[in-house]
Amino acid sequence: MAHVLIVDDEQDMIDLVSMYIENAGYTVSTALDGEAAERKVKTDNPDLVLLDMMMPGKDGFAVCEAIRSFSDVPIVFLTARGEEWDKVRAFGIGGDDYIVKPFSPGEMTARIQALLRRTGAEDGKKDLIKTGALTIDVPARSVKIDTCSVPLTMKEFDLLVLLAKKPGRIFSREELLETVWGTDYWGGTRTVDTHVKTLRMKLGADGSHIETVWGIGYKFSDGA
Repeated sequence: MAHVLIVDDEQDMIDLVSMYIENAGYTVSTALDGEAAERKVKTDNPDLVLLDMMMPGKDGFAVCEAIRSFSDVPIVFLTARGEEWDKVRAFGIGGDDYIVKPFSPGEMTARIQALLRRTGAEDGKKDLIKTGALTIDVPARSVKIDTCSVPLTMKEFDLLVLLAKKPGRIFSREELLETVWGTDYWGGTRTVDTHVKTLRMKLGADGSHIETVWGIGYKFSDGA
């Protein structure tokens, strides 16, 4: 399930857009200002950002430029301003699409779906994950470093994919344990540490992509 971050300084608009996005089957998170949006892109690693252009303080243009300094997440501007210059500027600083208010729910969700399909994040599915020499083929459940296959157990593979699909997001050991092993697993979080250690060993130099966040858990770094 793809994750959409909605950024708008008006709570009523956030509530309305959230309803449309959730009805389309996506997970939603929200931010009321630019600074909060930048933090959430770093910590939550959404699949798409729906960004209001006109916000007090740091406007959508500035937020887009800031996000582009560390992320290539798709950004769709949502604004009441439809002037050509605004559109040219939005695309020029890294925006991917532009929706003018008032808009129809159908148009908005269709644009989001099309953009997520183009980026491979529709329904949260990223079939091929490439980071440097490391390639993860999700449907084939295979991992390669350059052209060499890396044999992984089922849990090792699931753990690697979970981390790699959300580079930069910090996962707690408890969250990793619950997601990969299930809520009925009787073992403790040391299981996660053991599997991460084995993963790093099997991946060799590319094992450094799995970073320890002391006191919390782990995250995947894409090297950017």
